[in-house]
Amino acid sequence: MSNKNCLSLLVAVLLSFQMIAQQSATYTSNLVDYQRALSLYNNQQYLAAQSLFSSVKKTAKEEILQSDCTYYIANCAVRLNQQNADQLVENFVKEYPTSTKRNTAFVDVGDYYFENSKYAYARKWYDKVDENALGKNEKQKFYFNNGYSAFSSKQYNDAKKYLSKVENSQEFGSQATYYLGFMAYEGDDYNAANEYFEQVSDQERYKEKLSYYQADLNFKLGNFEKAIELAKARLGTSDDEEISELSKIIGESYFNLEKYAESIPYLKAYKGKRGKRDTTGKWNNTDYYQLGYAYYKQKDYENAISEFNKIVSGNNSVAQNAYYHLGESYINLDKKQEALNAFRNASQMDFDLKIQEDAWLNYAKISYEIGNPYQSAPQVLAGYLQKYPNTSYKEEIETLLIDSYITSKNYKEALKLLEGKKSFENKVAYQKVAFYRGLELYNESQYLEAKNLFDASLKEPRDPNYTARATFWKAEADYNLTNYDDALIGFKQFQQMPEASSTPENENINYNLAYTYFKLKNYGQATQFFNQFISNKRNDKVRLNDAYLRLGDGHFVSSEYQSAISAYENAIKLNEIESDYAFFQKAISVGYTGQSSKKIKELEKFISDYPNSKLRDDAMYELGNSYVKANETEKAMGVYNRLNSEYSMSSFVPKALLRQGLVYYNSGENESALTKFKKVASEYPGSPEAVQAVSTAKLIYIDLGRVDDYARWVKTLDYVEVTDADLDNATYEAAEKQYLDNATDKAIKQFNGYLSQFPNGLHALQSHFYLAQLYYKKDLLENAVPHYKYITEASQSEFTEEALTRLSQFYLEKKSWKQAIPLLLRLETEANFPQNVVFAQSNLMKAYYQLENYNDAFTYADKVLASTKIDNKIKSDAHVIIARTAIKTGDETKAKIAYTQVEKVATGETAAEALYYNAYFKNKEGKHEASNQSVQKLAKDFSGYKYYSAKGLVLMAKNYYALNDAFQATYILESVIQNFPEFNDVVTEAREELRKIKAEEAKTNSSIQLED
Repeated sequence: MSNKNCLSLLVAVLLSFQMIAQQSATYTSNLVDYQRALSLYNNQQYLAAQSLFSSVKKTAKEEILQSDCTYYIANCAVRLNQQNADQLVENFVKEYPTSTKRNTAFVDVGDYYFENSKYAYARKWYDKVDENALGKNEKQKFYFNNGYSAFSSKQYNDAKKYLSKVENSQEFGSQATYYLGFMAYEGDDYNAANEYFEQVSDQERYKEKLSYYQADLNFKLGNFEKAIELAKARLGTSDDEEISELSKIIGESYFNLEKYAESIPYLKAYKGKRGKRDTTGKWNNTDYYQLGYAYYKQKDYENAISEFNKIVSGNNSVAQNAYYHLGESYINLDKKQEALNAFRNASQMDFDLKIQEDAWLNYAKISYEIGNPYQSAPQVLAGYLQKYPNTSYKEEIETLLIDSYITSKNYKEALKLLEGKKSFENKVAYQKVAFYRGLELYNESQYLEAKNLFDASLKEPRDPNYTARATFWKAEADYNLTNYDDALIGFKQFQQMPEASSTPENENINYNLAYTYFKLKNYGQATQFFNQFISNKRNDKVRLNDAYLRLGDGHFVSSEYQSAISAYENAIKLNEIESDYAFFQKAISVGYTGQSSKKIKELEKFISDYPNSKLRDDAMYELGNSYVKANETEKAMGVYNRLNSEYSMSSFVPKALLRQGLVYYNSGENESALTKFKKVASEYPGSPEAVQAVSTAKLIYIDLGRVDDYARWVKTLDYVEVTDADLDNATYEAAEKQYLDNATDKAIKQFNGYLSQFPNGLHALQSHFYLAQLYYKKDLLENAVPHYKYITEASQSEFTEEALTRLSQFYLEKKSWKQAIPLLLRLETEANFPQNVVFAQSNLMKAYYQLENYNDAFTYADKVLASTKIDNKIKSDAHVIIARTAIKTGDETKAKIAYTQVEKVATGETAAEALYYNAYFKNKEGKHEASNQSVQKLAKDFSGYKYYSAKGLVLMAKNYYALNDAFQATYILESVIQNFPEFNDVVTEAREELRKIKAEEAKTNSSIQLED
């Protein structure tokens, strides 16, 4: 080898040794850094360790060193909660699938999360572990940690799987056994739980926890005495929350042992369960029931009620039981209305059929005693018998059912229930119910319907007393239907019945007979019965006053003027009603006795003393006529002119003008006479006075030889057909004869024929009026209307008042208020009869109210009340209008006063309305119990008027809630919503009140479910 080659080899060897030395130094350096990083890791300096492991990894060439660094970098990331930690571990496993630290990585990460109580994260990594690759000790730790992580994550199946593997482990066995016991406890496997807990009961670390669970376990296993012992022993060392739960265990254990007195303090000490969003605990319905029942068994009914009534909207066996015992508690405190609702609620549930039947029986009996706002008492009693036909109480309930038809006063519903029932008792009840329902309809002015029911009552003549009364009221209905002959027969039949003398109707029978004879124009009999009535009647001043008036009228039309004067003078002395009428009639009667000058003085005094009388225009006309007869024509003309000026709308104006014309004619002042006659003919066309005026004017024109002037003038009058005058009269008289003979259909046909032939005839006015009356009598009101309209649109006549009355009544019944009002306004000013003025004013107040013209409604109500002769129905209507208007305008003070007056005189629906407002105002004043008493009376006496029953119930619910009775309040509101869907306004109010109450009660009762 040459020196050159040797040198080259030496250099190469030296270089190789240098490289090896450098690599060895680098590896040595990495190992040192790796060891430093590992030391930092073990000292929990994870960030520094991670940084150094990263540096080592970058320079390390050996795969094992890179693998270990990658493992620790990921492990540090986990411990530093770095966002990419999980990914780094996943990357390690992916990059180094054969690493011995693969399984260790999963275990370490799982253990780290376990130690930091992040059990869901721990479970994720434990699931990746290959447990077969673990050593025995590692496996036990893995099983426990994984099992406990599953337990803490409420994955109980997995928890049982892993913890069961170490329940015999020396290190983990007691812990595993405790948690297995807890899971059995949570899963309601109380026997297994008890076994597990017994295994660790001697270990100090579990004694504190186990004492509560063992107490609860014994309670749930029915070992109540043991539960009490364990729970009481634990009370002294527990916190507030556990004391609450232990108190519940002790209280319920005593409750189940029927040691109710001992249970009460512990049941009260329970604070309830707290939800996620709750700041305080809440009881549920069972909690309230147990404490309520404990009080009930101690006969502490007040406290029992205060607990039971917190169970709102319950619908399970606990609620049914609670509501039944709530009813019993109310009964013991004599609170029957409250008991009614509780028993009704219990009877509507079928969880316990015996409780349901008993509750229904109590519900039925109380409904009979105090009335029922939801159903009529007969419906409830009949419903009970239908559901329980074999009940041992059948005879008792049937007796109550029969009587309830009468006492409930819901005659309409009672009639429906009685239809078709054949037993004697039911027929007795039917007779009475039909009678009372007829009376209701009569008081509502439905006379034909009332008569039909009186007939129905008479078809079951079981009780002679009611047979007599039905006979009387059928006659009254006939009288009001203008069937006077039938009315007379009915009143006489009544009078001849032995039982009549013991009835309240007998008191005024002579008065009724007298009026019926009067209507039949049998004035002799009328005066005889009026005298009989007067001789026996001294207390009823108004009716006595009226009897004197009609007695006077009977003598007057019989030309017995001195007797008439005597009767009228007695009426004037009483001065209860219509003293102006009596005075006027007396003056007229005086004239008929031949005392003309006295008559004049009486009429002059009348005009002076009665400036507001509706008869004042009559008196002026009579006074004018009397002056004419006394040849004091100047005074006569003065009075006629005064009449025409002061009472321009009076029907006496055309008569006065005609009289003036006749005075001028008889005095030879033909031109003045023609002026008056022409005025009558033009301003009162078609009236009898106009026809007479034309006839007398004709004579004047003939006397003056101015027949052509007459012909020209008369052509301007469309109601005078000169050439057909005889035929006109003959046709009219033929129709009138049929009318007077009561041949209704023939009269209608002939009057229509007359008007068709002579539409503007001499007797068109009378024909239209008679036709209207005939159609009205046949109840063909639509046919009558155009004829009444003709009268009202014609000039003032003797028919105007009647036509205005009938036509306005037609529009009122149609609720055509705007069409009725102008007619009523005219009637008010033009009527001669006081009753028609009252009719106009009373219906004006109603019409204005319906049109929301409250000021005018007030005005006319006051006018009505100022009238001396109004019956209770009209008086109550006036007070009602004032009250309703005051409510509408927000004047509740005035409304309260008015409704108080209504209560004194009203009947039927108006009385129900007044009673509702009685309750309403008491509620507003905070008198909740008094308000409820009014609602109870409303339910008992006026159950047929469902609208006010429903409104009263809503009011009652508000009262109960104000009295801290949430059960009554919510139950009543739910019943209103369920039972009265036809009254939208009431149901809407009930829903809103129920929503508010439930929202408030849900704050302390977890059983209450709120609607979304």
